[in-house]
Amino acid sequence: MGDGDMIRGLARGVDPVRFEVIRNALASVTEEMATALKRSAYSTNIRTRHDFSCAFFDRNLRVTAQAFTQPVHLGSFVQLVPRAIADYGPRRLRQGDVIVANDPYCGGVHLNDITMIMPAFVQGELIGYLANLAHHSDVGGGAPASIGAFREVFQEGVIVPPVRLVSQGTIVPDVFRLILAQIRSKRETEGDLRAQVAANVTGERRLGELYSRFGLRDVHENIDLLIEYTRRRTALDLARLPAGSYAADGFIDNDGFTDDPVQLSVSVTVADGTVVFNLDGSAPQRRAPVNSTFAQTFSACAYAAKCLVDQDVPVNHGFYTCVRVEAPAGTVTNCLPPAPVVGGWETQTRLVDVVFRALAPIMGDRAIAGTKAMMCQAGFGGIDPHTSDYYCFYEALAGGYGARRDKDGPDAVQTHGQNTENAPVEEIELNYPVRIVRYELVPDSEGPGRQRGGLGLRRDYLFPDHEAFFTILADRDREGPWGLHGGQAGRRAEYWVHSANTSRQLRSKTTFEVQAGDVVSFITCGGGGFGAPEERDPASVLVDVRQGKVSVDRARDIYKVAVDPKTWTIDAELTARLRGLRS
Repeated sequence: MGDGDMIRGLARGVDPVRFEVIRNALASVTEEMATALKRSAYSTNIRTRHDFSCAFFDRNLRVTAQAFTQPVHLGSFVQLVPRAIADYGPRRLRQGDVIVANDPYCGGVHLNDITMIMPAFVQGELIGYLANLAHHSDVGGGAPASIGAFREVFQEGVIVPPVRLVSQGTIVPDVFRLILAQIRSKRETEGDLRAQVAANVTGERRLGELYSRFGLRDVHENIDLLIEYTRRRTALDLARLPAGSYAADGFIDNDGFTDDPVQLSVSVTVADGTVVFNLDGSAPQRRAPVNSTFAQTFSACAYAAKCLVDQDVPVNHGFYTCVRVEAPAGTVTNCLPPAPVVGGWETQTRLVDVVFRALAPIMGDRAIAGTKAMMCQAGFGGIDPHTSDYYCFYEALAGGYGARRDKDGPDAVQTHGQNTENAPVEEIELNYPVRIVRYELVPDSEGPGRQRGGLGLRRDYLFPDHEAFFTILADRDREGPWGLHGGQAGRRAEYWVHSANTSRQLRSKTTFEVQAGDVVSFITCGGGGFGAPEERDPASVLVDVRQGKVSVDRARDIYKVAVDPKTWTIDAELTARLRGLRS
């Protein structure tokens, strides 16, 4: 069924051209919000790595348009914004007001992700709500960058329930000062918060132009049509999949305080144009940084569901009505207060991997081997010896993507719902008192296979002239990502601190003090392979060897391809013997 046929099936007399203009105009509103936010922000994490997202909700609090900056955020918006508006009271909001929130137990995620919500008015009438969520480099708490192996949510930073930060276009100074008083990197955070306000103001201005052009009634009618159109297309695509239930288990390697793995269990049921994710069997919540809020878990499942439908299906309320998540309260997939939530994105991202493992039988050529599947967060801070100001830095490092049936996994990328960019070395060194002394791919870290997994990366941070506190909040240091259909696992991750005379391997979830001259090293995992390694095209193996991605020994021992290191050519006769093709 084509798009035009679908539209005519929804309502007679609909102008498909007008529908598409309004649909794309709404999306453009959120995209312009995103542009305003990234151009106005102060921190590297928001300005350069784009760790934020924007959305528009209609007057009935149905998400209508989203800017796809960070897919991990977008599903969580669906939980947070309606809940925040309901808790605050929609009748209390006036034109020019903005409320701020980061409460994880009010439909939110971890505390670093601060959301701004603004009612949008046209000609004095409420037409909807604009929202953006951005990850701040610090929100207070027990460690710089506000990530660490904490026991309670209260140790993680300032908790902000939905409160008014802007009143009729003017920032409320008392609330602003109260929030900033909890935070180490005040200048950066103040700039980022103002950038979020500016993004929403930009969105309201563009919405006003759209509604003025087409009229309130026409836009509202087309929003209804868009949501129903999306629901029907989503249901139709899901109905084409083989009906049934599919299950898989996975683990977080450890919880940061004990060596006990954290079990994740998922059952995915596809039937009648819907997909239901059941997380029963996942581990009880822990007093450790491995708990996901329901909003984070919903976001993981919604992302996986989007991968099951055509890529041009819009994502709005109509799509989300076809997705249901059942996560037992009090587990690591739906934690209750006062459980810490700072590592919830680690669990969320691993959950996506487990869901894809369950769905592999029905994904066909889209089936994917295990990926990095962790945020792999690095956060540090201290007193800048050059300015005497407190600085905080945060980033999430890339790793190997899993291979597919006909494609290698990309090297050193963010995986699944992560879409942040790698922070440039030059920008880090320009704005923070650290040096990046190594930044490179990790040879032989790929999961071998007919199609190989992507390589991990290595990033070394040197603290040349001051002490600082550093936090690693990651995983994959026990087992690398799994292979599929005979493919092998990717290399596991490693984390190190190198001092003048010693090197010490670190746990994947830890906060520690670094001294002047110390180097902290992240070596992230590779992605899993797809298919038997000895079935890989020898020419592809040779390319990997020539590029320094795979060693000569690994090519011979794992892929059964003999490469002459003097001529960088394949020894065809020896390769045939290694592969059992010739005696």
